Amino acid sequence: MLQEGSLYLGTSRNPDDSLNKAEYMALKYGNRHGIVTGATGTGKTVTLQVLAESFSEAGVPVFASDIKGDLSGIAAMGEPKDWITQRVQQIGFTDYAPAEFPVIFWDLYGEKGHRVRTTVAEMGPLLLSRLMNATEAQEGALNIAFKIADDGGLPLMDLKDLQALLTYMAEHATELSSQFGLISKASIATLQRGLLILEQQGAENFFGEPALKVTDIMRTTNDGRGAISILAADKLMMNPRLYATFLLWLLSELFEELPEVGDLDKPKLVFFFDEAHLLFNDAPKVLIERVEQVVRLIRSKGVGVYFVTQNPLDVPETVLAQLGNRVQHALRAYTPREQKAVKTAADTFRPNPAFDCATAITQLGIGEALVSTLEAKGIPSMVERTLIRPPSGRVGPVSDAERQKVMNLSPVAGQYDADLDSESAYEILTARAKKAAEADAAKREAETGAKADDSAAGRWTLPGFGDDPKESDGERPATKRAGGYQRETVIEAAMKSAARSVATSVGRALVRGILGSLRR
Repeated sequence: MLQEGSLYLGTSRNPDDSLNKAEYMALKYGNRHGIVTGATGTGKTVTLQVLAESFSEAGVPVFASDIKGDLSGIAAMGEPKDWITQRVQQIGFTDYAPAEFPVIFWDLYGEKGHRVRTTVAEMGPLLLSRLMNATEAQEGALNIAFKIADDGGLPLMDLKDLQALLTYMAEHATELSSQFGLISKASIATLQRGLLILEQQGAENFFGEPALKVTDIMRTTNDGRGAISILAADKLMMNPRLYATFLLWLLSELFEELPEVGDLDKPKLVFFFDEAHLLFNDAPKVLIERVEQVVRLIRSKGVGVYFVTQNPLDVPETVLAQLGNRVQHALRAYTPREQKAVKTAADTFRPNPAFDCATAITQLGIGEALVSTLEAKGIPSMVERTLIRPPSGRVGPVSDAERQKVMNLSPVAGQYDADLDSESAYEILTARAKKAAEADAAKREAETGAKADDSAAGRWTLPGFGDDPKESDGERPATKRAGGYQRETVIEAAMKSAARSVATSVGRALVRGILGSLRR
């Protein structure tokens, strides 16, 4: 049933439940993006695993997030289970065989996979504003911060670098405002509080070095299979905004770094974005436009993007219109919004006259889906009601010991596990502040000394007394003589004092004698 250049998804059936035909996805159209939707418990994760395994077997690297940990089982050999055996027989999948696949585990927190980081500079002001839920004014201040960093040679690697730069901006707001426009201290203070919140939520684990190289998620093995990079997202999902921002950053990095390649026989990478609604919830217009741009243009870089979510309404129409490969699991239709979602999903398919698409969506069983893929010349195939084939890897999570074994044998083992702290904005600004403080202290000390000298010079003192610094080692101040100044010794000063005393006594005696003669 496996065909060269195609991915086998399952077998469709007729309205009378008889088998119809095998359903394939053309590998050459794998970069035309896709979507997998359905209510909880309808089989989306298994479908995601089937797609990931199929792309890997075809030599296409895969990146996927693992929300519940179930996808990690793809790294272990498949186990015989009753429902798997039954489905294999039901669809006539004669080529089915259990297998294990080359997996690289990643984790922002470094607990269930290799550490994955980026720098603040690579994240950029737009995505960082989204992460911090910044207002327009705060986003403007953040853009100025990045401009100052670029112009001033201040590398922004981690959160403490950005915090130091914001402090610098607050201290020099007046002079910077004249160059870059008004910098509000209130906006800076709000951004600083936002950074503190990010640190408390664990975002500091995401920013730093060594930064992830996109080439490390685009590996193939010696036997030609594509490596499957799985991001452990169970803990990351506690901060949905960080989760969505990280995946959007990764898409943006792929878009910016990969060269244009046009249409290939198979994609260079396939990217699965699970819980995709988190990307678009409360997202500003500029961010939606960014996602639309990346999805539209990254196809020419050889990258296929597949959104996995519960409801097709979670994805904006501008993005939904670009998703050519569609797998729709069952939806419930109890509320008006759910009924609208069913209609939206039905309207995105090329109709099949054999059944009503909207009705079928509400009647699909577990592991059953409506499938439509791109055929020759990129035309969508007629929608078919399809039983999805079972995956070859294990369905369910791996144990901690199995996960650690995979990590130890990983091609990137030891490459991202140790933190680096190179000289960046924090160290540079700290050194500048220290140097400026030392210069100010020296200047104040010099000014204080000069004032003390001026005060001493202007103060009247008795000869031989006072705090003249020149009086030392038993010497007296200099006296003026012909030809210059000459310093008196202690003995000379004593002799002069004695002479003055004698002269004073003789003078007094003469005065008394004169006065006495006058009395007579």
